[in-house]
Amino acid sequence: MLALWDLQKTRPICSALLLAAFALGGCSSQLADLTPGDAQPHVREPGTYLPVHDLPPDRDEAIIPPDRRAKIEAELAAARDRQAVAAKDAK
Repeated sequence: MLALWDLQKTRPICSALLLAAFALGGCSSQLADLTPGDAQPHVREPGTYLPVHDLPPDRDEAIIPPDRRAKIEAELAAARDRQAVAAKDAK
């Protein structure tokens, strides 16, 4: 008796989900038609790949100057030490 009640309850839910999937699937095929009429066609030439072997030019200067880098590292070390003390006090 319980199995029959479950089937009667789940059949409309499954049917509604199936109908919704079909409805949304039908709409997705029309999305390609939404491109503007004056859009240029995107033609790829065969054999054109991104140049993955090209490296960026070398920089003579450091991205972060050494004095600024030392200051940042000192600030990070101080923050790490403060957190270690706070964690030890919390125990």
